Amino acid sequence: MKKESFLYNIKRYATLYIMLLPALVGFIIFQYIPSIGGFFVAFTNYNLVDGFFKSPFVGFKWFIQFVKDPFFFRLIRNTLLIGIYGFLWGYPAPIILALLMNEIKNKFFKRLTQTITYLPHFISTVIVVGMLYNFFGYTGLVNQVLKCLGMKSVAFVGNAKWFRTLYIGSGIWQGVGWGTILYLATLSGIDPQLYEAAIIDGAGRFKQALHVTLPGMAPVIVVTIILSVSGLLNVGFEKVYLMYSPAIYDVADVIATYVYRRGIEGMDFSFGGAVGLFNSFVSLVLLLMANYISRQVSENSLW
Repeated sequence: MKKESFLYNIKRYATLYIMLLPALVGFIIFQYIPSIGGFFVAFTNYNLVDGFFKSPFVGFKWFIQFVKDPFFFRLIRNTLLIGIYGFLWGYPAPIILALLMNEIKNKFFKRLTQTITYLPHFISTVIVVGMLYNFFGYTGLVNQVLKCLGMKSVAFVGNAKWFRTLYIGSGIWQGVGWGTILYLATLSGIDPQLYEAAIIDGAGRFKQALHVTLPGMAPVIVVTIILSVSGLLNVGFEKVYLMYSPAIYDVADVIATYVYRRGIEGMDFSFGGAVGLFNSFVSLVLLLMANYISRQVSENSLW
């Protein structure tokens, strides 16, 4: 069969390419061009007067400075711990919830449950942090309940021991419902005849989930695991910045907040660009490693 040329495909599927064009233009303007600018900044002593291309080239100066920074290991440790804990606790949550929802036979109750679990996703980060202060503050609802039970109040917010728990727990609450959408869509595509065959073989609900449902979800689970592993260092800036204070920098300061504090507030744009590029490079390495391991141990991978 003669291979179709690229121009032939564009002509044949012109409508689809036109629909794709706005997203492509938006990606180039808001993602690609700023990334290229940040790449140049990371290797120069950037200043606003000289601009991107006239600022003096300094090579790997800022990368070396970051590695030698006294806060380097603290930033890597905090970022990795939050990312790993968030993955270990947060990744299985939407899968488990999707499996439980799949067992609900009452359509009205199932839709109601889906709606309730989806809603937190649409709450802004500022509101979520405000809710954390209202519920877990020293005079918040939780401490009021503890007082009624004759127990001492606990300073949850602003306490280094509780920061990661509150951060990860609120993230799971906010995203677990939204995360089930992909898995529920996958479950709807599993052939019902497989369940009928399992029932004939005497499999109960648990064994059906173990031998039919989970294998059917495996390709999607593997892909989402790979993407999640690649994002271990991409801890969200907004929530950490809203939650932390100098008293808990030791556990709360992550790469994103340090880049903001040093690069934006300190006007050290080149250093901030170098740290951001370092973060992206590590994420790329994690993505390649996760994809390679997945390809070796299973039949599923991104490429």
